[in-house]
Amino acid sequence: MLAPPSVMRILFITATRIGDAVLSTGLLAWLVERHEEARFTIAAGPAAAPLFEAVPRLEELIVVEKRKGGLHWPALWAKVAARRWDLVVDLRGSALAWLLRAKTRRVALKRAGQLHKVEELGRILGLDPPPSPRLWTTAEHERRAATLVPKETRFLAIAPAANWRGKQWRGERFAELARRLTAESGILPGARIAVLAAAHERAQAAPVLAALPHAIDLVGRTDLLTAAALLRRAALFVGNDSGLMHIAAAVGAPTLGLFGPSPAATYAPWGLHTAVAQTAIGYRELVGARGFDHRTTGTLMDTLTVEAAEAAARALWQRRAAA
Repeated sequence: MLAPPSVMRILFITATRIGDAVLSTGLLAWLVERHEEARFTIAAGPAAAPLFEAVPRLEELIVVEKRKGGLHWPALWAKVAARRWDLVVDLRGSALAWLLRAKTRRVALKRAGQLHKVEELGRILGLDPPPSPRLWTTAEHERRAATLVPKETRFLAIAPAANWRGKQWRGERFAELARRLTAESGILPGARIAVLAAAHERAQAAPVLAALPHAIDLVGRTDLLTAAALLRRAALFVGNDSGLMHIAAAVGAPTLGLFGPSPAATYAPWGLHTAVAQTAIGYRELVGARGFDHRTTGTLMDTLTVEAAEAAARALWQRRAAA
């Protein structure tokens, strides 16, 4: 339902990638709470758009399909130009905000310094400390999550996929870590193991599922917000630097992110109960190596041992227990 003309209208343009879109939800949540009568139009890429389906007072969700030559921007302009906006927040740093009728505009600038992405986004609205990411789910998402993993089940969530192979820890290492954490001597003795990934990532998850025949196979069985509802109940999440990692942290699950050829300083999971385990070879050395090409390289995560990941998981668990 369209808002009446007197109601504040906010256009929020966010990321194409799921992880970046999750990190932007702190700003959105601040706007939702600060402007209680506002109506929101959200523009996001096809992969990330479903994250915003349950945002309060959502007037319209626009899927921005990327086109050659930047032609997706004129297409988006055509959908929003007829309206007068009270506030346009453009996290993509495009020229679009300046071509719209708007009282106030806030546009992301090029990166400067070594800030975490959440801190960088907070500066767009002058917020220090920045608001933490937040996801909204519905009763239906909660119901679907409970169907997949009953609410009384204590489980370790594993997300072994990544958007390119260099960031992907080997499946057999994920399996060994899961066995150690759920063993009698582990931090989650007797817990179930749930393996999550998108349908098109089944090949990446297959070695983990093969090594853990009793794991709960959730590959391709959850939409993003059902995954969020499920991960809210996870005893612990372990995964590569990915959208699922950021979703887990945003819903408050204890989250261990595994990092190598991506900068943890910028993209570590954000929240009180989060931690990272990193490769022995640093990010800059990995991506600066001769012949590096993210399109063709294999995994660059091999200097992260199972022992190091287990130690990081135990330290996170102990810190959370102490808190």
